[in-house]
Amino acid sequence: MRRQQEMRLDERYVPYLQMAGLYHLVRLNDRWFRLDEPLVSAFVERWRPETHTFHMPFGECTITLQDVAYQLGLPVDGRYVSGCLTDFYVYIEGGRPAWQWFHELLGMLPPANQIQKFAVNCTWFQETFGECPEGADEETVRRFARAYIMMLLGTQLFADKSSNRIHIRWLPFVARLEEMGGYSWGSAELAWLYRCMCRVANRHVVKLAGPLQLLQSWIFWQFPAFRPTGYDAFSWPLASRWSGYNHGISEKGPRFIWMPYSTPDVLQVVHPEVLEPRHTMLWRCVTSLIYFAVVEWHQVDRVLPQFGGVQYWHLHWETRADHVLRFDVVDDSGPSQEFLAWWHQHGKRFLSPEVYLGDPRGIPIPVEATQRGAG
Repeated sequence: MRRQQEMRLDERYVPYLQMAGLYHLVRLNDRWFRLDEPLVSAFVERWRPETHTFHMPFGECTITLQDVAYQLGLPVDGRYVSGCLTDFYVYIEGGRPAWQWFHELLGMLPPANQIQKFAVNCTWFQETFGECPEGADEETVRRFARAYIMMLLGTQLFADKSSNRIHIRWLPFVARLEEMGGYSWGSAELAWLYRCMCRVANRHVVKLAGPLQLLQSWIFWQFPAFRPTGYDAFSWPLASRWSGYNHGISEKGPRFIWMPYSTPDVLQVVHPEVLEPRHTMLWRCVTSLIYFAVVEWHQVDRVLPQFGGVQYWHLHWETRADHVLRFDVVDDSGPSQEFLAWWHQHGKRFLSPEVYLGDPRGIPIPVEATQRGAG
């Protein structure tokens, strides 16, 4: 599991991390457990992409927004995390190129051999921003804090299969650190985990990416049989309970805990903000989870026992007439202007790479050739 080992947390970064709503994640970055690949693979085999749930003998269960809030301490309320590289001109005054904006925000530009398309190698970030100079002015500290946050997002929350590159999609966010706390980082994190799980469910995909620390910690909390021994002390966020974990022998028995966060020992270490009604009410909402072009569905209606409810599927059938959709029939049922504007900004307009959209002919056809007819 990658950590920012060469980027030491400086106390001067803390105010900016608190603004961004990511300060609780730092504890997981300092020390972390190793990934139990056989255990995680066993759960991946039971993941159903069409429902975003694990199918178990005792019923369905899944990772929800409640788990993200408790395990990682991330906000689940706020604006969705999205944007497009082609819209950088909206954020950059004067329409300057994105890499010029990168230089202005971080104070330097990586060499060409450290750049791959729109991503920068992690080693360059670590070597360049590993330690903030003593006596640095506020602008320098701010630049180093931006680099630390970009590494935190790229390696802890939204890691891809490369695990060694940081995308510059985070520039619009770190440019306005004071506004980062207004985003729903928890729902974006869960959307990315869902998408990675759905991808690896394909038998042709062999490598799992994404926030695997969230997945493994959820397994330990929900399934005591797989929980390592000697990790009985609780700390915040709850995923930090397994810091320093290494593979060991666990108990026998497939017991499952539907509500692991309801005990007094857990509640006394939880940050009060997580339990505010504006956050807790979203744990039970059936809604879309958005992370840039990734849109997944939060189907908590399939796992009611995780919130203290009972799963009566037969009642849905018996009351089916009470849930008929009612809507106005219009002459033109095409997409609305609001949807088209949203799709133009966030959707993928072309399904093929640009190289395939060009003229496939190797040489241009002379003008006189068009006058010779079909032959």
